Amino acid sequence: MEASTYIKRTADGRISIKSGSPSEKLIAWTIAALAALTVLAFLFFDYTGLDLAKAIPETIYNLKTMFLEPALTHFTWGEAFYQVGITLGLAFLSTILGAGIAFFLALMAATNLSKAWVSKSVRIVVAFIRAVPTVLWVLIFAIAAGLGSEAAVLGMLFHSIAYLVKAFSEAFEEVDKGIIEALRATGANWWHIVVHAVLPSTFTYLLSWTFLRFEINFSVAVAMGAAAGAGGIGFELFMASGFYFDLREVGMITYMILIFAIVLEIISTRLKGRYFPAAAKN
Repeated sequence: MEASTYIKRTADGRISIKSGSPSEKLIAWTIAALAALTVLAFLFFDYTGLDLAKAIPETIYNLKTMFLEPALTHFTWGEAFYQVGITLGLAFLSTILGAGIAFFLALMAATNLSKAWVSKSVRIVVAFIRAVPTVLWVLIFAIAAGLGSEAAVLGMLFHSIAYLVKAFSEAFEEVDKGIIEALRATGANWWHIVVHAVLPSTFTYLLSWTFLRFEINFSVAVAMGAAAGAGGIGFELFMASGFYFDLREVGMITYMILIFAIVLEIISTRLKGRYFPAAAKN
């Protein structure tokens, strides 16, 4: 592989040719710094009481028991699928509500569809919401609504709205300016522009981002089942690992979550590929 070169003009007008672009050098230095920090982190670990001679065989045995001998011992298969359904319901509810609210907020956040001060205000608020982890939002709502599915849905809904507002608004801003200007020249109002120009041009992208957020919310709902007592398969995983100490059941639940995540990915990909080919490419 040949080293890349870039051309730079000096102050006196001469052309200087050097190997390696500045961006490549920055990436190389960043990787080197991260590698050095990783090594330092291992050096500063507290290894007191760690016996590798015992820890490694025990870890291998636990992993073998978990993933090679999975079994359900504290609930039936019917109950297991019911709990998975609860987790899917939490993810679906937070995604659908979040997408609906995010659509209207994204129209206000898009710079080509809204005034500058409105767009900046919405972007600042959703940036703050996105900066706070979903788990923390769930715990905040748990204080007000109590532990349970309500707090989990509200927390995931809050973060889903902020996530989708950014994605939707960026899709709206990619709409051809010429189309918007042409509609305005014919006397079309703001809502007509949204219905006849923005939605037809961006619908496949909105669908794609919504599918992606649903897959994310399914994973989050598993964690919230344990963290917020929202129920579902995540709560059963917490009970099997932290209460029953049943590694075989932990392994079985992990396999179930993995299988359902793969099935969701396959379904969303086929739906987008069949009905919305443009979205399948994203």
